[in-house]
Amino acid sequence: MKNERITGWGLPASFKPLAALSCLRLAVLLALFSLSLPHLPAAEPKILNDIPYKSGTDLTAYEQERCKLDLFLPALKKDFATIVWFHGGGLKTGDNDMPFTRKIAQSFVDADIAFVIVHYRYNPMVTYPAYVEDAAASFAWTVKNIAQHGGDPNKVFMAGHSAGGYLAAITGLNPLYLKAQGLSLDHVAGLVPVSGQMMTHYTIREERGLEKFNVIADEAAPIYHCRKDTPPILVLYADKDMASRQEEDMYFVSTMKAAGNKRVQGLLVTGRDHGSIARNMANHDDPARLATINFINEVSREREQSKAAK
Repeated sequence: MKNERITGWGLPASFKPLAALSCLRLAVLLALFSLSLPHLPAAEPKILNDIPYKSGTDLTAYEQERCKLDLFLPALKKDFATIVWFHGGGLKTGDNDMPFTRKIAQSFVDADIAFVIVHYRYNPMVTYPAYVEDAAASFAWTVKNIAQHGGDPNKVFMAGHSAGGYLAAITGLNPLYLKAQGLSLDHVAGLVPVSGQMMTHYTIREERGLEKFNVIADEAAPIYHCRKDTPPILVLYADKDMASRQEEDMYFVSTMKAAGNKRVQGLLVTGRDHGSIARNMANHDDPARLATINFINEVSREREQSKAAK
């Protein structure tokens, strides 16, 4: 092959500066164009709003109004886990929580976990155990229907914030409510109460004529049902939580462990108060969110392995 003459610049004589410059300009223009393009968002979740989770001719008008759920589904994932979420509000309200609750739902769907926002009845229109019965009915609807939406009915978890944490805990620990729905506690993959009340809820105490801080723990209290054979439980609470809530949740965890329960764990989330421990779960780097995702993934793997071994 004929040797090519080298110029004083150390370049081949055949080197075409203008052609090279044109190529360089083209490359720069393409790079700038690519930067100017908007980043394509992740596939949007499928959202189904206002699905009734109760049916029958004996429902009151208030049940028909309130007993609905919103279903957030991952766009591409199949056989996903699902969180059935109960909002807070002292069992008396909670609709004002909906904007940030929907942001929390989106953050978990981003992790390929479906999210169910449950609307339930409030005091004083109803009293205990009506709202617990609503929680059980919404969970049962999810277990019985999530497969047709692509989810795995073996991976349905209950979670919630404040009064919603109470509802998740009492529904997932007292077997009577799910039994009335044709289910057992074996259908509960796990529980994640977030700053939930573990004694008899103060609104229920008020219904019984007691003062708000006249603390009792009867059959309406999650802690009343402490034992070693429960669904897995992750209890989240804040370092700046409302008065006595951190201590109440810590006491619940320690009492469960004293009963021989090896499936319960507690997590103190620092830099959070009673509200922000839930609101910040909408952020992808939030420690409460990450702990919940890890908990759900670990328990889901265990349930998959247990099912395969049968």
